[in-house]
Amino acid sequence: MSALNRTRIRRAVSAAAAGLATIGLLSACGYGSKAATTAAAPVSAGSGGASTVKLSADTVHIGYFANLTHATPLIGVQDGLFAKDLGSTTIKTQIFNAGPAEAEALNSGAIDIGWIGPSPAINAYVKSKGAALKIISGATSGGVELVVNPAKIKTIADLKGKKIATPQLGNTQDVALLNFLATNGYKENAKSGAGDVSVVRTDNSLTPTAYSSGSIDGAWVPEPTASKLVAEGAKVLVDEKSLWPNGQFVSTNVIVSQSFLTAHPDVVQAVLKASVDTNAWILANPDQAKKDANTALTTLTKKALPTKVLDAAWSELTVTNDPLATTLKTQADHSVAAGFVTKPDLTGIYDLTLLNKVLGAAGQQPVSAAGLGAQ
Repeated sequence: MSALNRTRIRRAVSAAAAGLATIGLLSACGYGSKAATTAAAPVSAGSGGASTVKLSADTVHIGYFANLTHATPLIGVQDGLFAKDLGSTTIKTQIFNAGPAEAEALNSGAIDIGWIGPSPAINAYVKSKGAALKIISGATSGGVELVVNPAKIKTIADLKGKKIATPQLGNTQDVALLNFLATNGYKENAKSGAGDVSVVRTDNSLTPTAYSSGSIDGAWVPEPTASKLVAEGAKVLVDEKSLWPNGQFVSTNVIVSQSFLTAHPDVVQAVLKASVDTNAWILANPDQAKKDANTALTTLTKKALPTKVLDAAWSELTVTNDPLATTLKTQADHSVAAGFVTKPDLTGIYDLTLLNKVLGAAGQQPVSAAGLGAQ
């Protein structure tokens, strides 16, 4: 590990000990709409000043997106902060374009822990009758906007007859748009996307091209896709934060396979400590963190975000260890209203025991499961 990375690790540990908690940053869930696209090279946790503690699993498989909403694993893996906390356990990463594919990978055992949006987490939990996963931490709040072509759409009433993109059928942003349209009196077929407004499910990587070609008139999308469209001339019609109390809602959670949690709680705790440590370093070093996140994205996607897009997206988002559990309940209601799930019993979807243990050791306040914690 380089001297720079060792310096970052020392800063992270110092910042975590000082009890830093909520981190301002980045983007939301659902970067694309396809299955997993690539597996990053294994990251050895046994070098560069890493802990020599032997954990119960030789390897942990972690899934996340090549997206700013996942800056914690993007930065933490790249800069060696995850390696430090995982001791001799090897980290293997897999990169996904969308939450449903990541949930499937977790269910199949291809990954053990993942950063994912609330809607896919809810769907996977409900479909497995509560057996598949637990939400073990928050990750990101905010960072989702409805951006539109200002020549065609100036008000909410102008959405009628227009084509609005979302990342994927049933993903977090898709559910949010459908709920917004219903609230404003528009009639939609949630499954087909047909209705007063045409909902066009489009991979986020393709959305800017679709917008510039005129095949869509706007999009309800996470950052940095929203800022990419703004760079193409789009305007923000609705910032989703404006629809939530205190401007807070969960965009990304951390989930774990229940079988892995049962077999290797020490490894899960180490990953959560790495997450908290990384978030503390991000808060203490926001300018460098922004650059590091873009470096990680460049490595994974072969294309850096332009400075203007990066800066705009970074300023829209908040990263937090708090899962904002009360907002998950509301998002579940939105999924029910759209017809994606029946009324779910989410009791037990959270297990924040290990996270609160990590937070307590760092001198931070515990976070709440809002009555949906493990029984």
